[in-house]
Amino acid sequence: QVQLVESGGGLVQGGGSLRLSCTASGLTLSLYAMGWFLQAPGKEREFVAAISRSGISTFYADSVKGRFTISRDNANSTAYLQMNSLKPEDPAVYYCAARFTPGSSSYCDASSEYDHWGQGTQVTVSS
Repeated sequence: QVQLVESGGGLVQGGGSLRLSCTASGLTLSLYAMGWFLQAPGKEREFVAAISRSGISTFYADSVKGRFTISRDNANSTAYLQMNSLKPEDPAVYYCAARFTPGSSSYCDASSEYDHWGQGTQVTVSS
């Protein structure tokens, strides 16, 4: 059974940092591109960042470029999202997702293309 478990969310002051982790089980992470998405109350799920299977290629939403960094450790079946300079508009539930791409080094910003999802972790930013 495939499971993605996010952790690292919480309350942080504006301008602060958080590091989210996504630990996978039941799959070989090196065969999957990974993505992070957020969903604020009453809004659609939005793309945040994606990373290719090997970690060589990354892609970010314009709103987080220069502030967030996606990375991965395939040996430990974990993906990360380092979030710096957090802003009042960043609070949301953050989800990690895995997309099976065994023969590709691509990444994807479309939530519909992902095969597996975590349960989400809440990020709250205080002013």
